[in-house]
Amino acid sequence: MKKTTPLALARKAGKLALSQKGFDVKIMKVKAISSVCDYLVIASGEADMHVKAIARAVDDGLREAGVKPYHREGLSEGNWVLLDYIDVVVHVFLEPTRKFYALEKLWGDAPIEEIKDE
Repeated sequence: MKKTTPLALARKAGKLALSQKGFDVKIMKVKAISSVCDYLVIASGEADMHVKAIARAVDDGLREAGVKPYHREGLSEGNWVLLDYIDVVVHVFLEPTRKFYALEKLWGDAPIEEIKDE
């Protein structure tokens, strides 16, 4: 996975979030409306330990594929974890925090792809 597209990386991150029972996993294509990154991956967990487990699964799984984050935030708290892979930024939220920050509304013009268990 070392030479992969940002979309493939985002989909891999979404599937890794699902592997730890993350829910409401979405990929938002923000490339055309933001210079921050190409894709946002958003997932929710039910408790702080669940959010941490989801984020660690994404981090570990992508590291095994040869992709390391440029920056990580929030792993010690577990309320909102951010993993920055430059072209892809992964957000794992507690559900109330996700509703409060409403990234889907903030980036409402972005196309959204839902990631579901196969």
